[in-house]
Amino acid sequence: MASTMTGIPTTASPAEVRRGSAEFLFPCETRLYDEPLVLARGEGTWVEDADGRTYLDLFSGILTTSVGHCHPEVVERVQAQVATLGHTSTLYVTENEVRMAERLASITPGRLNRTFFTNSGTEAIETAVILACVHTGRTDIIALRYGYSGRSIMATNLTANGAWRPVASSLAPVKHTLSPYPYRCPFKQPCDASCVDAFARDLEEVIVTTTGGRPAAFLAETIQGVAGYVVPPHGYFQRAAEIIRKYGGLLIIDEVQAGFGRTGKWFGIEHWDVEPDIMVMAKGIANGFPVGATVTRAEIAASWTAKTISTFGGNPVAMASALATHEVMVREDVPARAAERGAQLRAGLDALQKEHAWIGDVRGMGLMQALELVEDPKTKVPSPGRAKALLEATKAEGLLIGVGGTNGHVIRMGPSLLISEEEVADAIGRMQRACARVSQA
Repeated sequence: MASTMTGIPTTASPAEVRRGSAEFLFPCETRLYDEPLVLARGEGTWVEDADGRTYLDLFSGILTTSVGHCHPEVVERVQAQVATLGHTSTLYVTENEVRMAERLASITPGRLNRTFFTNSGTEAIETAVILACVHTGRTDIIALRYGYSGRSIMATNLTANGAWRPVASSLAPVKHTLSPYPYRCPFKQPCDASCVDAFARDLEEVIVTTTGGRPAAFLAETIQGVAGYVVPPHGYFQRAAEIIRKYGGLLIIDEVQAGFGRTGKWFGIEHWDVEPDIMVMAKGIANGFPVGATVTRAEIAASWTAKTISTFGGNPVAMASALATHEVMVREDVPARAAERGAQLRAGLDALQKEHAWIGDVRGMGLMQALELVEDPKTKVPSPGRAKALLEATKAEGLLIGVGGTNGHVIRMGPSLLISEEEVADAIGRMQRACARVSQA
């Protein structure tokens, strides 16, 4: 694709930017590729690096630029808002904040109609956990192994994915139950409906043995993102909801990655016909602006009686972006688009699996698809080396993808929800050539 992107001229070379990153930024910041990519511009599903090379973006800033880079309607609304009122804090009320909360109430499941806005998924998780503890008068939180919840002290302890846990010891109230991970199910292969009962028994055992039967909440991503887009077997969330409520706890559902049409429905949990007590979201909600949201029922929201604020939560500019993004999503019917384009992408990935034995599993929903790479399909030994090689090969083909999994062996894809049929076909072609490179190496 010939570049038509315009933007602020760059003043430093890519090498200078990389040197500055190495000298002035925290070394723990995760980068993709042996030579980190220096991005300079974006438009729709395409980005351009500082050297002027274009890439088809199949990862969208970790599933965040949901309607594409620099969508003109979002840009226009943000520019108008920043020239009118740029900041208030939650000590004041703005129309943008109220209107976005109204929009969330119109698409969230059941009676979820009260929202607290923050800046990120991490803060949304923190808000949900505090709220569950306040409402129930309890402190124990159950979370899933392989889960990822963010980078704060509480969120890193909720996270059960060792590479993302800088804190050496767990906070006492956090317990972890088995992840419903069909490809690596510890009960039966292939995983089937009977395994749901086994996963449910483990959840109940964790509650009974580690919380004294008084949990505040069970927290789970509908599709585990950092784990490599792990999709639970049908029936799991229905059983999990029954069990946590049986013991008086709340169901907190994390839609940070799976929300806003990405799975073919507005929210991933809708595939299981379960109404959460609290739901959290971020990433795709505002097309790249920092917005997190915690949504719950009125009576649960009313439980929080202590003072609280969020200095940047509900920021007028971020809310303008969220409103414009959601208007585009509704007009374009992004759940239907994600289902259609996701089926096209999935068909291409399934075909790749037939060609390459080291693609052990293809999974996902809608425009949230993954490849789990293994050394051998029988032993299922993870292959982070192949994942790294494929990452570099796709970069060489002008395609951006992501990685995940506990061993960095899962390829993750989550493009803009407005990606076209032609662009998906283009992406599949680039993936085919990249996979051939890896097999021939």
